[in-house]
Amino acid sequence: MVRHKRPPYIHVYKDRHGKERIYFNRPGAPKIALPGPLYSEAFYTAYHKATAGVAEKPSAGASKTMPGTINDLIAQYYQSLSFTQKAVATKRNYKSVIEPFRAEYGDGQVAALKPHVIEAILAKVAQRSTSSAFNLRKRLFMLMKFAVKRGFRTDNPMHFVDKVEHETKGYETWEEEDIAKYRIRWKIGTTQRLAFEILLNTGLRRSDAVRLGPQHLKKGFFTIVAQKTKKELNIPLHPDLVPVLDTITDKHLTYLATKQGRPRSANAFTNYIIDAARDAGLPPHRSPHGLRKAICVRLAEVGCDAITIMSITGHQRLAEVQTYIAAVNQKKVAQVGMDKLSKIAG
Repeated sequence: MVRHKRPPYIHVYKDRHGKERIYFNRPGAPKIALPGPLYSEAFYTAYHKATAGVAEKPSAGASKTMPGTINDLIAQYYQSLSFTQKAVATKRNYKSVIEPFRAEYGDGQVAALKPHVIEAILAKVAQRSTSSAFNLRKRLFMLMKFAVKRGFRTDNPMHFVDKVEHETKGYETWEEEDIAKYRIRWKIGTTQRLAFEILLNTGLRRSDAVRLGPQHLKKGFFTIVAQKTKKELNIPLHPDLVPVLDTITDKHLTYLATKQGRPRSANAFTNYIIDAARDAGLPPHRSPHGLRKAICVRLAEVGCDAITIMSITGHQRLAEVQTYIAAVNQKKVAQVGMDKLSKIAG
């Protein structure tokens, strides 16, 4: 078998349709699409013209994705490990932001995206929704970073783009009063109670909670690979969960299977919890993620540090967990201060 040494500045990848794409990508020069297959006569002819500064005119039937365009950048990003290794839900979320931008600006050159141009695009989106503009800015920052890595440009213009002012409410944390009211309404033996206790006493994301089953419980630990992060979690079985699990008589692979024995989808599960919370007389916006926040607060209140909380919940960002600890510590310090003031006043 003949082994060829790849010529300098050649970049080869497969696009989303599985077709091989070959580019001459010399730093400081425009990317040039070359014909395949790699090492063929047509390839070498075009390669030598490219090194001499003469681009080969694309033949009929060549890809409509022009080199150096936003379409080209996004196509390469979708094929990169930066994207392919993300969870399915994350990919879907990213594409929901990227694709509308691509549809409108995909034929433009990446190098032409100056800070003032990007700010104008974001301002246009913000007129419809500040939330959409906020999310688009995050994805563009990521894409421009990738553009620098792949040689589309030498700088990331997003460093000079103003932030989009958008107030996010986030998911509301379940209060202890909410937890008590829910337990009064939904007794042990109901699926609503089972779902609630699993969320509150494991800290799992909804996507993992709906997959949890007897096969994950080993020697007092739930061992499960998180769908989002692909990290293995080992969560001790909480005593509050034991009597609830003992009521399960069905032999399904997931604790929270439907009446037909099928696993629940994450989206349907969210609505299931919201409806159950509403029936229990709880305030609006009580969701599965709010219970995930609740266990973080509970752990912080008993003195757990951020690393300990993260080892249970599987959080990846230290700053997110530290927010709960800071809020709890502030409350405790404020109480100590007020108690001292009360003694002086008395």
